[in-house]
Amino acid sequence: MSAAPRRAAVIGLGAISRYYLAALDALPGWELAAVCDVDDSALAAHRDRLPVFRDHGDLLAETAPDAVIVVVPNDVHADISRDALRAGIPVCVEKPLAIDLADARALTALASVTAPLFTAFHRRYNDNVLRLREELRGHGPIEAMTVRYLERIEEHIGGDTWYLDPDRCGGGCVADNGPNAFDLVRLFLGDVEPAAVTVHRDDVGLDRQAVVDLRSATGVPAVVELDWSHPGETKDVEIRCADGSAHRADMLHGHHGFKTSLWHEYEGILADFGAVLDAGNTAADRRPDGGLPALELVDAVYRTEFLDAASNEEGSG
Repeated sequence: MSAAPRRAAVIGLGAISRYYLAALDALPGWELAAVCDVDDSALAAHRDRLPVFRDHGDLLAETAPDAVIVVVPNDVHADISRDALRAGIPVCVEKPLAIDLADARALTALASVTAPLFTAFHRRYNDNVLRLREELRGHGPIEAMTVRYLERIEEHIGGDTWYLDPDRCGGGCVADNGPNAFDLVRLFLGDVEPAAVTVHRDDVGLDRQAVVDLRSATGVPAVVELDWSHPGETKDVEIRCADGSAHRADMLHGHHGFKTSLWHEYEGILADFGAVLDAGNTAADRRPDGGLPALELVDAVYRTEFLDAASNEEGSG
């Protein structure tokens, strides 16, 4: 007899939730147990077929789901994830893990003694990225890498205007798109740290463009280019190997239509989250979560920008 499907609750019904809901419907072994959103109108489509809540605490207490998927604005990722982990419920949370590094570290420590914590980086499941990983076999070590994550943010947020509020988003392009790009670098190179940072801010102080030079533990350079004001959309990975060969993955290739690549990527997230849960409940069995390293890089970029600005002011004073 097959095992009963895991009952997952989705907390937050903004622009990204549709991809999780579709993945829950498409993948065996999962079922949607409940939804939660502070906006009553967002709950209307679900009200007649499953439990709906406006408060996540009520959802956790009344439905006791097998897992929760946290798709709320960035500034409340930590609070909701913490409440679920304290209840012993595994968490899949959209990147970034938190907007405050101390909160992310506390969540990681809490998860080590309660339940699995899984940060969702959808681009690592992109079919073109996965093909690139296979293509690199036999070409020797990576010598250099570039990740470009360029878009006009206003075209991607739907009604989720909180993305443009740095207090809720955690910043601008570095805080929101940075984690996905940094995770891709770590996917290929392992741990990295910033070597140089250039950040451009708009008239209200929001970081709209950034170029981040990274170095791996073995000295391999990687460049991350971020842009929230780019006409159209460009998201790709370029890699040069030791044998002189060059390789590229266009993350949008083969996915015709706006944001259509996300459907298969979010199925990849949910499948991988399930694999983490299948691995067991002991800390030793859990796959290390990439949410904290990605947020550490975001924090390092902003700190480097601040220190560089302070140094330039001193030099011109």
